[in-house]
Amino acid sequence: MSKKTIMDFRNMKSRGENLVYLTAYDAQIARLQEEIGVDMILVGDSVGNTLLGYDSTLPVTMDEMIVFTSAVRRGAPDTFVIGDMPFMSYQTDDRDAVANAGRLIKQAGADAIKLEGGRRVASQVEAIVEAGILVQGHIGLTPQSAGQFGGWRAQGRTAETALGILKDALALQEAGAFSILVEGVPNQVTRVLSERCEIPIYGIGAGRECDGQLLIVYDMLGLFELFEPRFVKRYGELADDIREMLSEYAQEVRDGSFPEDKHDYGIPSEELDKFVAQAESEGLV
Repeated sequence: MSKKTIMDFRNMKSRGENLVYLTAYDAQIARLQEEIGVDMILVGDSVGNTLLGYDSTLPVTMDEMIVFTSAVRRGAPDTFVIGDMPFMSYQTDDRDAVANAGRLIKQAGADAIKLEGGRRVASQVEAIVEAGILVQGHIGLTPQSAGQFGGWRAQGRTAETALGILKDALALQEAGAFSILVEGVPNQVTRVLSERCEIPIYGIGAGRECDGQLLIVYDMLGLFELFEPRFVKRYGELADDIREMLSEYAQEVRDGSFPEDKHDYGIPSEELDKFVAQAESEGLV
């Protein structure tokens, strides 16, 4: 399978083909996603919630994003991988934004970066693009600034906020973003964005009227249980399966039924005799 490019993504939009988009944070999950043909992988700062135990994405650092993005790159060498820009890695100024975006490309091997915000980060997006780096925008419900919205709330449910989201999308397109992720926005608003923008519009909790869908892999697998957004569809309940397997293992260790003889490497009897004899001669047993 050859890695898709931004021209492939634009062509998919023009043909009305939905792009398959998932998060990954490790090489094993990334390998499985590449195996089944996922079009695009996001190494999201959601790793803070899903793997690192933070109560939000805000504590995630650039160094942590480098580690996880590098792992995904190794697991999915032939899939388009996007590295997420963590909080305060780009908000300060254009120079910091370019430098940190460059780290995700040069050190972690990402194909592109993603950052949150619309008009307010247009300058940073333009600077990063000018440096030769592909940028995916992220508008609507932006977790890094959710506090400004009063928490994790859907956006674009009034005429004023919907208009603001449209202006954000157009500003990102003008700044050079190759695509935009829209989160927590009504389907009707997403449809306007997709129709109005030439670049692909992907959704997470933004309805079906867009050019592709993203879910956080731990949500759709049923591994993350602390909260479940309304837009998530669980395709399994792996947390329950893992609990059952862990409990079975613990019980077998406690009652001595694991490990069995078949799990032992064994040693030829003559070698065992030599070992015992030598150990006894040296007073070790």
